[in-house]
Order: sequence, then C-alpha cells, then structure tokens
Amino acid sequence: MLAVTILGNNSAVPAFDRHPTSQVVTLDGENFLVDCGEGTQIQMINYKIRRSRISHIFISHLHGDHYFGLIGLINSFSLLSHQQELHVFGPAPLQEIIEIQLRVADTRLCFPLHFHTISGPATLVDNERIEIKCFPTHHRIECYGFSFREKKKPRKLILESVKENNIPLSFYERLKDGEDFVTTSGQVIKNEWVTIEAPKGKFYAFCADTKYNEAMIEHIKDADMIYHETTYLDNLRERAEDRFHSTSKQAALIAQKANVKKLLIGHFSSKYDTLEEFETEAREVFLNTELALEGVAYKV
Repeated sequence: MLAVTILGNNSAVPAFDRHPTSQVVTLDGENFLVDCGEGTQIQMINYKIRRSRISHIFISHLHGDHYFGLIGLINSFSLLSHQQELHVFGPAPLQEIIEIQLRVADTRLCFPLHFHTISGPATLVDNERIEIKCFPTHHRIECYGFSFREKKKPRKLILESVKENNIPLSFYERLKDGEDFVTTSGQVIKNEWVTIEAPKGKFYAFCADTKYNEAMIEHIKDADMIYHETTYLDNLRERAEDRFHSTSKQAALIAQKANVKKLLIGHFSSKYDTLEEFETEAREVFLNTELALEGVAYKV
C-alpha cells in the first residue's frame, strides 16, 4: 500500500501549531522522507513514524523550511546507533552544508551516509517495488518535485485452478511472472486460467515549491494523488507570482489539467490562522481536493 503522512504543512514560519514542510511516503513498511523542515523529528515522534525504516531522504530545495531539520535527524540516527545505509538526495550544495556541520561538531556517524546530487530530471530509485523520479519546478532557487510510482505486483495465483492442473510448486514464481505452463504431454495451460492480473501500481507526486507551472504536468499526468503548494488564497495571486508560489485555484488548475485523481494542498502562509477557505477555493476548480493536515495519513 502506498500512503503519505503529513508531518508539516506550513510555509517558512511555524505558526498556529503548523510546521514547515515534511512528509513521509510509505510503501509496504518502508518510509521515504520528503523534505525535513524544522521540527520534523518531533513530528515523527508525535505520529509514530519509525526512523529505523527510513533509508532515503529527498530534499526539494535549499530554503530553510525544507531542510533545517536534516542535520538534527542525521545526528539522532547516529546517537540511536542506526546501522542502515542512509541515502540523501538534493541540490549540489546540500552535501557541503551537511558535511561542514558534521565536521565542526566532530560528529562521527555510525552508519554509511550517501549523498546523491540532483541536477535535472532523473530517476533516483528504481527497484522491484518502486520507481522514484525528480522533476524541476519553477521556484526562486533550484527546486525539484518527486514522483513515486509503485511497481505492478506479480500476478496472483488461483490456487484451486493451479492444483487442479497439477502445476508443480517450483513453477509458481514463473506463473506469477505471466508464463504459460506446458505439461509433459505438451498441453498448454494458459496463464490467465490459473492467475489473476495484479492491479496497476499507484502513483503519487510531490510538487514542491513553485509558481504556476504547466511544465510540470508531463511529470504528474494521471497520478492517483498529488501534493501541490497553495501558499496564498487566490486574491493574492500577484504576491504569489512575485514570490514564486502558487494560490489555491492555481494548484487546482494544475490538478485538473494533469488529470489527477486527488489533490492535497499545503505549504500555507503563516498569515492565515485558519485553512478552510483554501479547500473551498480549490474545490471550485477541482472538486476532489483535501487539505494536507498534519498527522493524517492519506492512502494513495
């Protein structure tokens, strides 16, 4: 199951019990951390996110509200005797920043830490379960969104039919891969007679900080769910443009044009003490919109 838990949904300044950007994408028990704003560790404790299951961290850009919590998290991993390799993806200066902080504190990590520089659209992770890519957004500094595509699972065996056709246990994995079975007498047992096709894998995209940007659509088209920033309500569209951010209706328009199934909105300006109007405005354009609320896990 692919799901997203929101740890922080505010923009630059923590306010009204809202925290800077951070969220966890979970697939079958493995956690992928997306951005790590100030307070991320506390939020992980509050919402029972297991640090031990985080092996990959993705930093969209180097504005503080998206990575100021990273050095603290890395240090805590070491203090807690974390052993698993940790892979950190982000713009080029991130490695230097973290290494300076570790060096001046004479911090010696007890686990392997690997930095991966993002410099354009790329595939970052590709294994049997998931494909994770990055794509550029249109922000004031270099900034990237991330897409998470669950790989299609193997076909499911119809055990009653498999046994009726005397297919040996040693062939089960090949059935799951879609192969037909041929008996010793030459009879072909069609794969579709004894298996069921697995559903298509889910697709989630985190759109990061950006002004209205239709160039992103090709990277998020037909997603099951996206997260898109809505720093301002639509009456401040000019301010959003000047500051390279988006409004509620602009985020909804991107979701509509990308033909996604569901839109989560977040990265709210600290000038707003309540959020209901964001959802109302966005739904005028794209009905299946929800606020990205801290502590809530959204199933993709």
